Order: sequence, then structure tokens, then C-alpha cells
Amino acid sequence: MELAYIPSPSSGVLYLGPVPLRGYAFCIIIGVFVAVWLGNKRWVARGGRAGTVADIAVWAVPFGLIGGRLYHVITDYQLYFSEGRDWVDAFKIWEGGLGIWGAIAFGALGAWIGCRRRGIPLPAYADAVAPGIAFAQAIGRWGNWFNQELYGRATDLPWAVEITSSSDGRVPGTYHPTFLYESLWCIGVALLVIWADRRFKLGHGRAFALYVAAYCAGRFWIEYMRVDEAHEILGLRLNNWTSVLVFLLAVLYIVLSVRKRPGREDVVEPGAVTSDSDSETESKSGSGSAKDSESAKGSEGSEGSDDSGDSEKSKDGAAGSLRKS
Repeated sequence: MELAYIPSPSSGVLYLGPVPLRGYAFCIIIGVFVAVWLGNKRWVARGGRAGTVADIAVWAVPFGLIGGRLYHVITDYQLYFSEGRDWVDAFKIWEGGLGIWGAIAFGALGAWIGCRRRGIPLPAYADAVAPGIAFAQAIGRWGNWFNQELYGRATDLPWAVEITSSSDGRVPGTYHPTFLYESLWCIGVALLVIWADRRFKLGHGRAFALYVAAYCAGRFWIEYMRVDEAHEILGLRLNNWTSVLVFLLAVLYIVLSVRKRPGREDVVEPGAVTSDSDSETESKSGSGSAKDSESAKGSEGSEGSDDSGDSEKSKDGAAGSLRKS
């Protein structure tokens, strides 16, 4: 008998009157807001304009959702196109199923389009939003808890997650909460990137590459614990191989980037620098005009004093002449 465990919700949907609030979608939405908020703070700190991150996210987020869903449907096609399945379910994103690899790849494509329209270097933008993406993943993984999915092997540990659903081949019991493991790992990745960026002044996409490499390292062992159906190659799940490949590419990028482009970008958003310079110039001009006005007033005051002094001298001279005469 288990002394403690993490209970699963009885339903992944809450109803606000006639409006359904799905836990999976709710977690994704909160994650997006956190990513944009933190990315904006980091972008402004780097010299960019407030609001730029949100403007580019308008491109990146829809592309990311489409890419994430495509990756999931393609790699788990048997869930939607095998005998007895309804292919329409492939469009029901609220029921779960987003592949992070496709989400990042297509999200980067959307961000590239947004950055190109604004004349912003994509690597600098990626560095700014990297920790926020990791935090968004940490929040989004709780959507799997609402859907009672993507858990690990059976266990009686105190932090095991209880699965009560028996649909889609699930067997009720207590299992490793891999969603929780990945959520905590993503928080650690976000903090690592923030620390490393402050310590080493990462630039030219290296903060983003560090996020990718660190995430892949954790995803490898977490993926190894999962028991949901997945394609395997040489005894390893497909996502294990993907983690290894993407990890190596991220590390290779960091090494080559340091050699080719050391340091950090001086300017991340040229328009923001121009605007700031114009504002400073106007403020200086304004203060200069004020000083000129004060000087002019001072001059008038001194001239007035001289005139009054001359008139007093002339009066004294006239009085003296009368006395002499």
C-alpha cells in the first residue's frame, strides 16, 4: 500500500459555464506568457525595444505549435492512421501531443521570419528567449499530468503519480512522474542559462545552444524511463537518438561560434539605439536651451544693474556741480 503519491485529476477539462478550460492548453498558454515576459526583460537589458519579443512571438508561437503537432503525428502516426483510428484526431491538439523537436524547429523558422521583418539578428533574439522557453516547457509539462500521459515505469515511491484512467491501453497504478522530472529539469536548465549568460556574456546564439544541449542531456535519461508506445532504433527510443544528435549539434555550434565570433553583439536592435540616441540628444538640447535662457536672463539682469549704476553716478555728478556753483 502506497503511503503517498501524486494524485491525477479526475478530468483534464474544467467548465466555466459552457466554456471548456482544458488543462493541457491552459498550461501551454501560461508557458507562452512566461516565455514572452522573461524574454522581453532580457531583450530590453541587451539594448532592444520593449515589445519586440512579443511582436516576433506572434510569428514564432503559431509556427511552433504547428511544428510540434506535425512532429508528434509523424513519429506516432499509428495513433491516428492505423486500423480503428480516426485521422481527424490528429487535429485535436488539446488532447495532448506536441513534439518539442518540431516545436523548436518550426518556432525558430517563425522567429526568423519575424526577425527578418524587423532587421534583427536571430541568434541575439534566440539568446534572449532561451531561458523563457525552458520555463515554458516546465509549465507545459504539467499538461501531461492533466491528461494522465507520458509517465514512466511502475514504482511505489512517495512521489509516484497515480494513473486512474484505463483508456488507450493505460493500466491504473502508480508510476514514475516523468512529466515532473522533466519540469524540474527544465527549471534547472533555465537557471543554468541565466547564470552562464551573466557570467560569460554569451552571444551569437550560444545561450540558446546551451539551453538546447542541457535540455537534451536531461531528455535522454527521462525518455529512457518512459513506457508509452514509441518507435525504437537499436533498442533505444527515437527521441533518445534525437536527443543525442541535437546535443552534439548544439555543442558543436558553441565550439565553432566561440572561435568564429567571440564575445557578444554590441547592438541587437539598431532602431532602438537610434531612438535612444535621439532622445538623449533632445534632452541635452532642451537642457542647453534652458541654460541659454538662464544666461540671457542673467545678462539682462547685469545690464540693468549697470544702467542703474550709471544713472546714480550721473545724479551724484550733477549734485556735485550744483554745490560747487
